[in-house]
Amino acid sequence: MKLSIARGELLDSLGVVAKALSSRTTLPLLSGVLVTALGDRIVLQSTDLEISIKDTVGANVEEAGSVVLPGRLLADVVRSLPESAVRIETSSFDQVKVTCGTASFSLRSLPPEDFPKFPEVSPEKKITIPTAVLHGLVKKVGKAVSRDEARPILTGVLMVIDGLKVRAVATDSYRLAVAEADLEEPVDERVEVVIPGKTLEEIPRLAGDSETISVGITENQIVFEFGHSVYVTRRIEGTFPNYRQLIPQGGETRVTVSRLEIEEAAKRVSLLAQHNAPVRLRISDSTLTLTAQTQDVGEATEDLMVTTEGESLEIAFNHSFLVDGIASSDDDSLVFVASSPLKPGVFRSPEGEGFTYLIMPVRP
Repeated sequence: MKLSIARGELLDSLGVVAKALSSRTTLPLLSGVLVTALGDRIVLQSTDLEISIKDTVGANVEEAGSVVLPGRLLADVVRSLPESAVRIETSSFDQVKVTCGTASFSLRSLPPEDFPKFPEVSPEKKITIPTAVLHGLVKKVGKAVSRDEARPILTGVLMVIDGLKVRAVATDSYRLAVAEADLEEPVDERVEVVIPGKTLEEIPRLAGDSETISVGITENQIVFEFGHSVYVTRRIEGTFPNYRQLIPQGGETRVTVSRLEIEEAAKRVSLLAQHNAPVRLRISDSTLTLTAQTQDVGEATEDLMVTTEGESLEIAFNHSFLVDGIASSDDDSLVFVASSPLKPGVFRSPEGEGFTYLIMPVRP
């Protein structure tokens, strides 16, 4: 194999496939990137056996061939090189030479024939989502995705696409986030799938300047296509909680508040919510008071002028969950609804169903 490629384009491509590099030292092949040179391009592939990524980039190929190189080391080498053409060529059966300008590296390679085959996916359903729409949905629900592998279904995001609407739902049992957006073109058939949360966070970032992302769904896999990249991951099996039953439809107390004002106030007051101390919200007349107190440390209080309806109320929340939820919204104002210090509070968009964030209270 012998080729040359622009350093920047190679580094960008390595950045994409790096997301599927395995850290398991017992399988060194999975920490490598399969580089295949053919025609006027090279194809980079990586897999950890759960995620498989393939990226194609243009190159000047003098001799076709394939080789497996250590992925993270190759990325570090290319990152250190000056902005010029990078030349890659096999110098022996297990050595690859990487040169750029006056710099030269010799890397140990692994046999490409042992590298796992890239999954051949034939989607039963396929939809196209604008990258900006998916990015917005992920921002609104990402914080509520569970990190607890003991309940795999909660480590995913429920995606529901129906007609012109796309909805994302995530919960970790302590909070629930729901976001909804409009599509430019309706889908022919309703789609409902649970996608790994980590994957959904990565896809919009990897898509970069791509305007749209194609999502293909099979019985047990999901394939994302954007630009010159293909990203295949498993879909999470199981029944996602019935989130609609969890969201209270009414509340005795209703507050409309500037999203930016309550976000900044919550962050300030949270500085004194140490050692798992909660932030308390007290609603009375036209005032929302945020308070946090940590014994032997101090206390913080801030008043916000708000529009209120209903009874006075005091309710306490985990300060991190509170700040996360408010910061996830992109609305100018939020409506907060609650009925009891012992029942969930809900932040939602003033109009429509663009954003809903349910948070369990801290019991007094």
